[in-house]
Amino acid sequence: MQGGGQGFESPRLHTMNSVKQKPVVTYVLIGLNVAAFLWQLSVGISASAFGYGLSPFAVASGEWSRIVTAVFLHGSFLHLAFNMYVLFAIGRQLELLLGSVRFVVLYAISALGGVAATFTFSDPEIVSVGASGAIFGLMGGLLVAGRRLRYDVTQVVILIAINVVIGFAVPNIDWRAHLGGLLAGFAVGTVLTRPRGRVTPTTEWVGCLAIVAICFLLIAQRSIQLT
Repeated sequence: MQGGGQGFESPRLHTMNSVKQKPVVTYVLIGLNVAAFLWQLSVGISASAFGYGLSPFAVASGEWSRIVTAVFLHGSFLHLAFNMYVLFAIGRQLELLLGSVRFVVLYAISALGGVAATFTFSDPEIVSVGASGAIFGLMGGLLVAGRRLRYDVTQVVILIAINVVIGFAVPNIDWRAHLGGLLAGFAVGTVLTRPRGRVTPTTEWVGCLAIVAICFLLIAQRSIQLT
């Protein structure tokens, strides 16, 4: 799949794209997250989280920028290291497979799905940070893409299952963001990896916009309840 636009094709195209392209977006995203964490260390992890993390009450009061800033912040070095490891491990493969533009779309909408789930179903007094929603969305997208190409996706399924269990078992982990990102990534992956002839670039983007609209409707509805 090229970044600019044809439908999903074959494993052979993936091999050709791997030679021609480099996963630049993946490295840029890792750099942004690391830079944000270094800034957090300079101002204080807690201070940065409360000032720019996802606070439902703050967003409902008009601080909508937190929807974006929260997904680049992390609560600890271990939190950052785990997310960046997974991003490095599967992000490069997905970017080469989908193309840079579609990869950005998958990452961004997955992050939004995680935010929407946290915003809608979590305690509004809790402040959340992290790229976990986007990371789980990449797992969901890779699962869909792998099945389309008839790859063995057993390892992806195991990875998802282990992390879902950890999300429920370990305290202070926002499992809602994980599931929201996973569902959003699965939905976006399904839209963007339909076989050639069954979908056009226009219908791909319409499908993605519909997912975005659902996320914002959930956020808007919750905002109305909180205010």
